[in-house]
Amino acid sequence: MPPVSGTPPVDPFAPARLGPLRLRNRLIKCATFEGMTPEALVTDDLIEFHREHAAGGVAISTVAYCAISPEGRTDRHQIWLREAAVPGLRRLTGAIHDEGALAAAQLGHAGAVANSTSNGAKALGPGAIPAPMGMSLTHKIGLDEIPALRTRFADAARLAVDSGFDAIEVHCGHNYLLSSFLSPLLNHRRDAYGGSLVNRARLAREVLESVREAVGSGVAVWAKLNMYDGVGRPGPGRGPKPWRGFNVDEACEVARLFEADGHLDAIEPTAGSSLLNPMYLFHGAAPRASFARAFHGPMRAGLKIGGPFFLKAYPYRDAYLLPLARELRAATALPVILLGGVTDRASMDLALAEGFDFVAMGRALLREPDLPRRIAADPATASKCVHCNECMPTIYSHTRCPIRTGELPDPVA
Repeated sequence: MPPVSGTPPVDPFAPARLGPLRLRNRLIKCATFEGMTPEALVTDDLIEFHREHAAGGVAISTVAYCAISPEGRTDRHQIWLREAAVPGLRRLTGAIHDEGALAAAQLGHAGAVANSTSNGAKALGPGAIPAPMGMSLTHKIGLDEIPALRTRFADAARLAVDSGFDAIEVHCGHNYLLSSFLSPLLNHRRDAYGGSLVNRARLAREVLESVREAVGSGVAVWAKLNMYDGVGRPGPGRGPKPWRGFNVDEACEVARLFEADGHLDAIEPTAGSSLLNPMYLFHGAAPRASFARAFHGPMRAGLKIGGPFFLKAYPYRDAYLLPLARELRAATALPVILLGGVTDRASMDLALAEGFDFVAMGRALLREPDLPRRIAADPATASKCVHCNECMPTIYSHTRCPIRTGELPDPVA
């Protein structure tokens, strides 16, 4: 809820409630794909990754990315939720719980971001749109296929709860499947799932309903919702509609629809498009050469040529998504999780003073998993993250901070 004038400041390290959950503080380790599941199953490396973050002081560690089906993965090395994954996931959630934190599973379907060649299955979309990772076009989801899609989300959510997860994050961002339906640039359907914003939001709302029905009231559910795809203007559309991506005004309307539906405990606003403008989410340097080296063949050549156009650099500043998220914060009474450039006590205090209920941390924790504990002990603690974004290309092998591992020199050492 927005702050009430005259209320005392909120302590980010005090216990808080998120839906049915009691959290030890207001810090959430956001979903950052770990690249540690080569057989699409949990590994010891993945368990240690999240155990270390839980031990570092966050209240929730979010496991990314848990696909609802084989074709919903960005490639075949990602976990997809099926019975075979449950034993490993139980070990993972148990390790997180042993450190005093809670576990969240990020559920989603990659849509056009999926690699159909790697997955051996056609990528899905609101229409036949380019799926660059597989050098193909997506299969347009038919009206008769939507009930099965909802069932897959529900089944995946139930498996996550059976695996010990305390919370579910449903991915409605970055032009993954649900986000692509929201986008007027990608969704040109003329049926009940296209055209008006209410129609474009229909699939996401139905999925959230199915997930909530599957997990009941004892599990926290939130949505990661794009505020701006990074295409066109972030505010109201100006110019021809086909050239405008999803924007913050539409995001505010969708947030109000989500709130009215009553299936969510919170919203985590995000931005950028894995299809069209991925760096808008991250800000900071754009490590184009490192990205190109992470691929082979046509993708490497394409990134070398098109890198300056696809991987744009945006100046970094703390809490860089706050200006957009502030608008969404004012639009809904749902708890809101601020993501983007939260690296120190000052940015945490700023977010909570503006009425955000929780803060999410990502890249700074790759450099220093124990950063929350150290900030709690000394509010003047500064993050060592230099926003070089060299961690991003490592998601294709083993997600890490190359400065922490010594693969790159520390520019401030």
